[in-house]
Amino acid sequence: MSSTISKLGYLASVTRFRRISEKLYVDGDKIYREAGINFKASWFPVYYVLALSESPLTVMQIAGQIDFSHITVKNVIRELELAELVVIQVNPADKRSKLVSLSIMGQKLLYRLKPLWISIATALKTIFQTAHPDFLNILNRIDRQIDKNSLHVIAAQQESEPVHIIDYRPSLKNHFHELAGPWLTGGENGSLQEEGGFLLQNPDESFFMEGGFLFYARYRDQIVGCVALKRLDESSFEFTKLYINPNYRNLGIASLLIERCISRCMENEANELWLQSGMSSPEEEKLYAKFGFSEQEAPEQMQVSEGMEKIMCLELYF
Repeated sequence: MSSTISKLGYLASVTRFRRISEKLYVDGDKIYREAGINFKASWFPVYYVLALSESPLTVMQIAGQIDFSHITVKNVIRELELAELVVIQVNPADKRSKLVSLSIMGQKLLYRLKPLWISIATALKTIFQTAHPDFLNILNRIDRQIDKNSLHVIAAQQESEPVHIIDYRPSLKNHFHELAGPWLTGGENGSLQEEGGFLLQNPDESFFMEGGFLFYARYRDQIVGCVALKRLDESSFEFTKLYINPNYRNLGIASLLIERCISRCMENEANELWLQSGMSSPEEEKLYAKFGFSEQEAPEQMQVSEGMEKIMCLELYF
């Protein structure tokens, strides 16, 4: 990478994404070529959708499944047609559109492509995980963020400062007491059991001694949320002690804290992330479902707190 591009930081990020993509496409084409197969990496999404479909599809149907533009799909179909891998027919339901399906040659090619795709997927996993074990979920989060707020919208709202998720450090110790105190004392008429009092005063010892973690959410130089990641055993963690300042509820802080917990679990090669839920609201259930948590029986190593109605787990893959 040139020094000029590297100095631009985020401003050059899209350029770097494109360059990485181009490199991977070139290498993908080389793999197909060396295997003696007339196929391009850029054809894969359209071809794969057609291979899965039991009936011919319109261009719009294909574009909708892979979230590509109409013109991009049309260009790929044109190349696939020249390679005699697809058949284009008149759509009897709408003469303005065409129906596309794999040709006999295209169907036969699928059996030669599948083994290559397994090798390519394994190689891509190796490449992407050099950046982060949770790289695919990171891509998903970027994609969701762009769908939620596009670049031009965010750029036009520069006054909206981002929320930063940071690791625990000693200077933040008292903030755990500020955030968790009202919640822990509220349910016990202002009193705390000995264990709860120790937790408020010593969040670091409560979690770090067993191999856990503690994260904080910072917004406009204020600590507005926290969450703990409790280690259950060598391969599983529990997402717990999520507290958010009520004055900062609509900033997506909970999602950001959960994402950090998932990423840290992946970094530690954990297989499972558990949580306990009490009287959860529809919004809370929707949040957990978004990340893929499902209701399961509590594992033996989890200490289930009184009043917890649901035990949920997210299976992790790295």
